[in-house]
Amino acid sequence: MASVTSTTALTYRVGQCWLGSLLVASTDEGIAAILLGNDREALVRSLRSRFPEARLIEGDERFEDLVTEVARFVDAPASRFDRHLDLRGTDFERRVWLALREIPAGSTATYSEIATRIGAPKASYDVGQACASNPLAGVVPCHRVVRKDGTLAGYRWGTRRKRALLAREAAAARVS
Repeated sequence: MASVTSTTALTYRVGQCWLGSLLVASTDEGIAAILLGNDREALVRSLRSRFPEARLIEGDERFEDLVTEVARFVDAPASRFDRHLDLRGTDFERRVWLALREIPAGSTATYSEIATRIGAPKASYDVGQACASNPLAGVVPCHRVVRKDGTLAGYRWGTRRKRALLAREAAAARVS
């Protein structure tokens, strides 16, 4: 994993999806952030906080196509998302994020199940921390992780969004 330096360009643009505002940011390596929120400025501040050394460049209209593609995926998460990702995190976080991408839309897994899948069965708490630091909303589906009893735990972008995403995916799974 390459680290972000002051020479790393991070192109971003804010658009809309059914969950509110959506910020998509990309490096030359791939999509590095997909953030959800209600306020454009707060999303840009969050991006700056996540990548303090990066040179932020607001994307032009051509970048809007990528934002639209991401918004369509968030709208229909059972579809394939084949864009290259620039997963920047610790080795443990990246292992968790890759395991989360294997949870099918309409399904859930527990923190302890994910910990076991990545070969760290006693690391449920750390899996939760990795979910909380996930920079790729929807594409790395941390919303599909629940407590052992099946109840919802926190979600970086709000429990209301987590509940809505799970309900939408469950409804789509029943139709197909």
